[in-house]
Amino acid sequence: MSTMLELILLLGIAIFVLIYRKNPQEGVYNYVAGNVERVYDKYAPYSFKMVREKAKELGQEYTPRQYVAQVALIGGFAALVGYFYFYSITWALAYSIASIAVIPYLAYLRLQRVYSEYIFEQIQTYTTNVIMEFNTTQSFVKSLEGVANSGILEEPVVSDVKKMIEMSYQNGTIDESIEYFNNKYPFYMVKNMHQLFLQITKEGARDSGEALENMAMDIDALVEGVYRDQMDRKNFHGRFIKFGVMLYLLVVVMRFMLGEENYLELIEIWYVQVILHAIVILNAFFLLSGEKYYNEDVGVE
Repeated sequence: MSTMLELILLLGIAIFVLIYRKNPQEGVYNYVAGNVERVYDKYAPYSFKMVREKAKELGQEYTPRQYVAQVALIGGFAALVGYFYFYSITWALAYSIASIAVIPYLAYLRLQRVYSEYIFEQIQTYTTNVIMEFNTTQSFVKSLEGVANSGILEEPVVSDVKKMIEMSYQNGTIDESIEYFNNKYPFYMVKNMHQLFLQITKEGARDSGEALENMAMDIDALVEGVYRDQMDRKNFHGRFIKFGVMLYLLVVVMRFMLGEENYLELIEIWYVQVILHAIVILNAFFLLSGEKYYNEDVGVE
């Protein structure tokens, strides 16, 4: 066991020295971070690149240093679990590497949440301002033009609003443009508002002020519900992570209760090792499912 640990340390030192000698001015950290960045930019999905760029604009993207800290924290915890469960450096390294490999997926979930929250705020701005514009213009298309030219919307929503305007003029009707926007942004407030405007346009309602006022109140209620859900998810997330970590520590507590010698004898039995591996893997899936729930889309059906 000690021989393997020494071999791993020597290998790590050798890699560090080779990188440093190859790039003495850039430094090992900058060299590794730069290569990871280049590989990501080359193979990441285009749509996800847009999400990541928007997260950077919002100041929500992790810095390389924060990602390194996350790797150290998650990989280190997984290594401790692997070692204390099996008294094996091999399994400690295996679980550490496996946990580090999941970090890009965690980053994907987190950035999708950041982007979803941003889009929701843009949609909230779109719906409330279209209603206000309509009270002045009494025309849905003119309301869209006023909102699109006001500068209050950002990409990609502003481009889609402009596309709605273009489609409305081309088709002479708002039906297809509304269908396009509803499919692109399947929020309750969008569908409800558009349905109201379709009724007003087709039925030629003379006094739409009361209906629009009620719609604005409904949108406010929906937004309040979504923000309350965000707060509940955030509180749940903190408790969930603590609970998931405690599940891993239960076996460590059992090890100390049995005593080191008894535990070493116990883990020599093959089916005990299978059970321990199952505990580690099931707990990992449990934590990942909680992360997925926490980062799911905001305010969408």
